[in-house]
Amino acid sequence: MDVLLIRGGFPLISLLLLFPLAGAFVLLFIRSVSLARFWTLAVTCLVALLSLRVIAGFDRATDKFQMAEAHGWIPQLHINYIVGVDGISVLLVVLTACLMPLCVLASWKSVSERVVGFMACLLVMETAMIGVFVALDVVLFYVFWEFMVIPMYLLIAIWGGPRKVYASVKFFLYTLAGSALLLVAIIALYLKNGSFFIPDMMWENTSFTFQVLVFLAFFLAFAIKIPMFPFHTWLPAAHVEAPTAGSVIVASILLKTGIYGMLRFCLPMTPDATLFFAPWLLWLSIIAIIYGGFMALAQQDMTKLIAYLSVGHMGFVTLGTFILNTRGVEGAVLQMINHGVTTGALFLCIGMIHARTCSRELGAAAGVGRFMPWSATFLAFFSLSNLGFPGTNTFIGQFLILAGVFKANILLALAAIPGTVLVAATMLRLLQRVVWGGSNNPDHSPLADLNFREIGILCPLLLVVFWIGLGPQPCIDMMHTSVVSLLDELHRWQQHQVTMLP
Repeated sequence: MDVLLIRGGFPLISLLLLFPLAGAFVLLFIRSVSLARFWTLAVTCLVALLSLRVIAGFDRATDKFQMAEAHGWIPQLHINYIVGVDGISVLLVVLTACLMPLCVLASWKSVSERVVGFMACLLVMETAMIGVFVALDVVLFYVFWEFMVIPMYLLIAIWGGPRKVYASVKFFLYTLAGSALLLVAIIALYLKNGSFFIPDMMWENTSFTFQVLVFLAFFLAFAIKIPMFPFHTWLPAAHVEAPTAGSVIVASILLKTGIYGMLRFCLPMTPDATLFFAPWLLWLSIIAIIYGGFMALAQQDMTKLIAYLSVGHMGFVTLGTFILNTRGVEGAVLQMINHGVTTGALFLCIGMIHARTCSRELGAAAGVGRFMPWSATFLAFFSLSNLGFPGTNTFIGQFLILAGVFKANILLALAAIPGTVLVAATMLRLLQRVVWGGSNNPDHSPLADLNFREIGILCPLLLVVFWIGLGPQPCIDMMHTSVVSLLDELHRWQQHQVTMLP
């Protein structure tokens, strides 16, 4: 085990998990709504600072799991508490930790009922999501994976919109089906090699039939969470009914756990099956890109519009993942971060407009930008980022993915390009109606523009959009060694299997 880990002296990773959970426990004894808000904000800010300390101490030159901690948990079943980060997971941990304070601030005024419970759900959710990215024992991973479901279900079911029961139950049932398949795959792998330690489960020489069955179980579990077409139908309902913070968490972080699972489990644990199914999954990704674009273009509800665009954007991410070359996978990981920042910001903008107009319909919001210049400015910049405008973060991610796809298969790359056109058409339609369009509602004139709190929420996200767009190399360097190591091992495996043929 020690060969695969670089142990940390100070338990930074455990503190990232402990602080939000302990903060949620303290909320049980807080009755003041104002104190609950400030306490949750303080805890999430502390976790964000700790995550920056983790990435500052990360060694980009090694592909080992760093800052690792290992403790016995259930030794009779070989289950241990093992956590650590590599170049892929460390970026997702920082994304999660830094977005959560913004979610708290976004809920400061919009959530007025059962505030203490809402804040507790946010903190528990933070522990679960970070846990998924740092767990190195597959049972521990599964515990955190399941732990995400409960607070997200409650966020939608209690603080959601008019159809919150339908949306929350649909989310729960989809996730439950995926979790059952994930558990089956985990048990099957354990019975094969007798270990729950994730690095020990990688690159095991098992039969092709066994790999196919395990891959399908993993794939379905993670495809539901991404969500890939045709497993996406829970997503628009969840976004429409969830509170703004819930939509941000789903789009920015929750969807990324599915891609992370594919990179961590499907590729290294079922390499033969991955190589076999990759061509089919590439075309499924193309379908998701085109479908998401067309569906978004037809929407009148701004939240649904962004939700369907997310289906298309995640199609680009899976396209980069299963093209199985360095540019494509690095682009996919970078695009996960980009999507988390940009789409989260768009949901925040829409939530702020909804708070003033009491509607997410394009018609009801037509022309509000004329009376809310700050809102219009932020919405315009984030929309340009979402459509992949040069100089913004999404452009870099899409460029890397398409470069990787062009290198492997020109036909696939050409098939993906219409998706970018559809995204551009959708975002320009949104801007034309909301920012530049004539107002259909005379009541828009007294609408208040963004306040200092709301501007403070959006400014850091806008800075990240241009920081990655103009200087993406630090993020790429952070993941490069881990991505190259994963793909080199996969290609060595492929070559070894070829040499074994009669």
